[in-house]
Amino acid sequence: MRTTVSAHNDNRRLIVLAVDDEPHGLNLLVDGLRNNPRIAKVFRAVDAAEALRLLAAEDPELRQRKELGLPVIDAVFADLQMPGLSGMEMARVFSALNPAPVLVFVTGHAHEAVNAFDLGAVDYLLKPCDQSRLDRAIDRVLEKLRSAPAPADVAATPAQPDEDEVIPVELAGTTKLVPRSTVRWVEAQGDYARLFTDDGNSHLVRIPLTQLEERWAKAGFVRIHRSFLVALNLITELRMGQGGYQVVIGNGDKLLPVSRRHTRELKDRLTGR
Repeated sequence: MRTTVSAHNDNRRLIVLAVDDEPHGLNLLVDGLRNNPRIAKVFRAVDAAEALRLLAAEDPELRQRKELGLPVIDAVFADLQMPGLSGMEMARVFSALNPAPVLVFVTGHAHEAVNAFDLGAVDYLLKPCDQSRLDRAIDRVLEKLRSAPAPADVAATPAQPDEDEVIPVELAGTTKLVPRSTVRWVEAQGDYARLFTDDGNSHLVRIPLTQLEERWAKAGFVRIHRSFLVALNLITELRMGQGGYQVVIGNGDKLLPVSRRHTRELKDRLTGR
């Protein structure tokens, strides 16, 4: 039986994300969200890393929303105690997004409520929560979104070039957040990509290089080879090697090959720079 929520002066239906590392708790939360007629679709994630991947718009439907200037996810309903990044740490990343999703915490721990509201959460539900309580939280999400700029206004505002994307990576059982600004170059490894950062480390992420090329083009990354994507501002030299052109990264500590098909475009980009 579907529930009835309070009337609103719009017919907006929400794309939401439910995050909980406990399968039973996640299923209950997803079912409760789907029971509300103001919810259009529910994505689910079992931890913060999976949630951040969804927020990075890897899903085709979510990527289309991002391209239209809409929030990738309208609201996130998340547990607090999870492996890797906690719900609170995840929320800090969410709050830095532009536009940021509305946050609702659903947890068995009451002591973090003050910190949750400091991060801009609109509600804080204690488990187990019944359908009527969840419906009130959804009402609060809608009220928050109604007070925000209309989607058309958001779409008309171009993304600022200095906005830094954060990429979640798994490392020895924990989740590390890698800012895009620290990535020097990226190497394709099948359906994965390896990020080489300015601290000398590398991180394997489950994102195809072609997708990163599209997402990071406006941030100054350029494709130089079928296997390599490079931060253009770090290229200090384009030289002819034995097998063709190569680029010098930074102080000459790294050489990467440039394929013939990408040479002309790279020269034009370097000249324009």
